[in-house]
Amino acid sequence: MAKEKLETILPKPSLLPASKKLLGKALLFWFGERKRALPWRKTRDPFAIWVSEIMLQQTQVATVIPYFERFLQSFPTVDALAAADEQEVLKLWQGLGYYRRARHMHQAAKIIVEDYAGVFPNTPEALSCLPGLGRYTRNAVLSQAFDTRLPILEANTKRVLARVFALLHDVDSSLGNKFLWEAAEEILPERDIGEFNQAMMEVGSLVCTVTNPKCNSCPLSPFCIAKRSDLVTELPIKKKKVVVTQVQELATVLVNKKKILLGKRPVGQRWAGLWEVPHDTPVEGETEAKALELISRKYASLVSKNFRELGQVIHPVTRFKITVKVFMGEVSGKGSSDYYEELAWVSLSELDKYPKSSPQSKVIAMALKALA
Repeated sequence: MAKEKLETILPKPSLLPASKKLLGKALLFWFGERKRALPWRKTRDPFAIWVSEIMLQQTQVATVIPYFERFLQSFPTVDALAAADEQEVLKLWQGLGYYRRARHMHQAAKIIVEDYAGVFPNTPEALSCLPGLGRYTRNAVLSQAFDTRLPILEANTKRVLARVFALLHDVDSSLGNKFLWEAAEEILPERDIGEFNQAMMEVGSLVCTVTNPKCNSCPLSPFCIAKRSDLVTELPIKKKKVVVTQVQELATVLVNKKKILLGKRPVGQRWAGLWEVPHDTPVEGETEAKALELISRKYASLVSKNFRELGQVIHPVTRFKITVKVFMGEVSGKGSSDYYEELAWVSLSELDKYPKSSPQSKVIAMALKALA
């Protein structure tokens, strides 16, 4: 079949009522027997579930658990989060990455307090108006907290549904995405929606895995077209991986009397509100010595006459692999910046109080070791 026709012919996913009922029963029974004891599964509090869902975006479950527990200890309610200083929020988020999630959650909490008197909204329309809540997050919170009959679609459920319905199409295309949302809605039971949606994610995470799926122990195996058609290892179909671009940066740890200069990143930039040492990509053909001088002048109006190399930090992000060579140099003067919102000379014992990105935390650890 020509590719053009394939792209326009995507039948609507459908199950017989009896099959849908059996699928729901099999999945919920399996979930009752095999589900992991995760802290956000012990509550129906929409605030706690919302926090977990935001943290789980692009982050492994094992990584999230301690962050989730610490976050709720500090901010047990939406009112507590709304009243917090952004720096407190970012500090608790430090190491999770994708800091925009934290800032959006903080902004959304303020809106909930101001517009809804601190009562978490329970409709898709209301949640759609809050920053950082897309269709998946909105539906996940509402189905788990209120048992609202809404489907979910994320990486794990995409894979499960693409195999169950044998989607012979790119799952990330607009047509593939539309098909999978319809499939997710098609299999929803009439009740226990939150449990069902979590069970779908759990199957994808533990059984219907990317490689070596455990089809023989999968509760959806009797309903899976890919298994019947011997297509499990061929699905889901995804576009080719994006080529990773190598990026080289230089970082300048500026030191004055055992204090390190940190700059607070401006609003609108990646890692906004977090603190860092000045860094940038050198101009092609420029010597390291000249580049270090220009970077420290540009971001702090300071220059060291004698930089020494401490090591390097490698940080993969989306389509880039960033290698940061770290240098330290003694300077005098307070410095100033047209780029950073604020500059601070921080003693070694106080560095931990400033929220930083993961790569910057590694840079600071190098500096501490060098100054010890």
